[in-house]
Amino acid sequence: MGAGRIPAVDRPQLGRASEHAGQLHPDGVAAVFRFTVTIVAALSLSACAAAPSGHRVAEPAPPQERRPNIIFIMSDDHAQAAISAYGTEIGKLAPTPNIDRIARNGALFENSYVTNSLCGPSRATMLTGQFSHMHGFTKNGQKFDNASWNWVRALGQSGYQTAMFGKWHLNHSPEGAGIDDWKVLDDQGEYYNPDIITPEGKTRVEGYATDLVTDYSLDWLKNRDPDKPFAILIHHKAPHRNFMPAIRHIQRYLGTEFPVPTNYFDHYDGRPAAAAQEMNIYRDMYEGHDLKMTTRVGTTELRYNRWPGAFERMTPEQRAKWDALHQADNDAMNAAGLEGREMALWKYQRYMDEYLGTVAAVDEGVGRVLDWLEASGEANNTIVVYTSDQGFYLGEHGWFDKRFMYEESLRTPLLMQYPGHIAPGSHVRVPVENVDYAPTFLDFAGLAPRDTIQGRSMREVVEGRPPADWRKDVYYHYYEYPGFHSVRAHYGVKSGRYKLMRFYGDINGWEFYDLESDRGEMHNRIDDPAVQPIVADLKRKLIRLREQYRDTDGPAVGDPLSDVAKGQRDADVAAGLGHHAH
Repeated sequence: MGAGRIPAVDRPQLGRASEHAGQLHPDGVAAVFRFTVTIVAALSLSACAAAPSGHRVAEPAPPQERRPNIIFIMSDDHAQAAISAYGTEIGKLAPTPNIDRIARNGALFENSYVTNSLCGPSRATMLTGQFSHMHGFTKNGQKFDNASWNWVRALGQSGYQTAMFGKWHLNHSPEGAGIDDWKVLDDQGEYYNPDIITPEGKTRVEGYATDLVTDYSLDWLKNRDPDKPFAILIHHKAPHRNFMPAIRHIQRYLGTEFPVPTNYFDHYDGRPAAAAQEMNIYRDMYEGHDLKMTTRVGTTELRYNRWPGAFERMTPEQRAKWDALHQADNDAMNAAGLEGREMALWKYQRYMDEYLGTVAAVDEGVGRVLDWLEASGEANNTIVVYTSDQGFYLGEHGWFDKRFMYEESLRTPLLMQYPGHIAPGSHVRVPVENVDYAPTFLDFAGLAPRDTIQGRSMREVVEGRPPADWRKDVYYHYYEYPGFHSVRAHYGVKSGRYKLMRFYGDINGWEFYDLESDRGEMHNRIDDPAVQPIVADLKRKLIRLREQYRDTDGPAVGDPLSDVAKGQRDADVAAGLGHHAH
């Protein structure tokens, strides 16, 4: 028996619960398919940002050309390590067979990154093709301007039928964003019986959020206008905190021994910003809200539960099943009287059970969408993308959440299929960022590039012919401090095996890592004389990237580390007050 587990006990066996809200509408009349012709030639996009211009209405493609449909599926806080297509140890124990289908049918991106590892800013970047400082949404709790240009509106103006279902999280709703049809979760959304916002108002709907989002999406796909190309955004809340699996998956991984990261008990030597965070699994997770731990044997009373609404909105029947399926494991934990290291290891395993159990319904939803796509006859003319708004920590450094520029949250999964254009089973190894999504969708839809976009179309990259001048360096900037989890503001560059970060604010310093010799980013070598030529080169790259992307936030690369006041002011202005609570 591995560390962190306690002896198996008898567990209640309950029937599979149905959490779907009602039946789907009957299938619409099948689409009449026209002959396929070659899509318009790809247009190269400059990676450099030009000055913003006024909104333009995109020109529709010539009527004789059949443009591809787009299904853009995004989960929230889905770590690359929790997708089995990436060949990880976790993936072997908790496979995602349906998400893996996209990789088998098309391409898996090995080096996919975000520009700001935080939910709202990342979503705004995907919509606009701009870095946070350009679209103005640098932290959660701000309000995105729905009148801003976005790629979905551009496709709609060019003849696409558009829809969005699930998590919006940029303001109250997509009203005014140019999306034809939408139903969205209220703010972060709740897993059980969520409040759903539509153009008609807000209503609580009984069901499980992941299933509801999939139901709404399939309903729309089956009843859309068959004579128009379509673009649909299917954006799940899962597996975001507080990691609540569907009832049918609560015990899916109970008893599975997940490998504990070697740096789970990290002491953060030489990394003061890492030491100051508040996102540690065994110290900072809420024992009731996040880990569903009870106060004592024989009770269902939760330990500290900061946001009780997540459980209070369950129906009595849902809550009874939920409690029953957790009871035996909670009772065994309480009876064991775990403390210190053993409790920390138990909490890791409980976190993984809940997180990966929450992923399971997302994978099922992806499978339902792919099944419909294949049955509908539209698969060969549809681009399918699966990604997350950022990566996530699964115990590395002892953490959950994201925010830092360390690999686990900087990297995000990205898989894409488009039969006849993307070779099945291909791997993309050049670095891409979420700023590239918008120009890619424009390119495949046959629309001209837009001069406000700071990313670059990935079309040639994913079709197996990356341009010789494709980016080699990845730029990142995180702003939300002071903020939840106390991660300090920082920016940085990743260039191949090397990474350089500058933290600013009350903790002001540089960090340098050689990822070839230090994959876990445990040894900050910024003061190592042997790497100073590399550090100097990375600083020159940072200066160039900040100029290229027009980023003047935070201290300049050349500012001395003693310039604490400037860094603190910049961090305060960027994060402000009222940051999102979870």
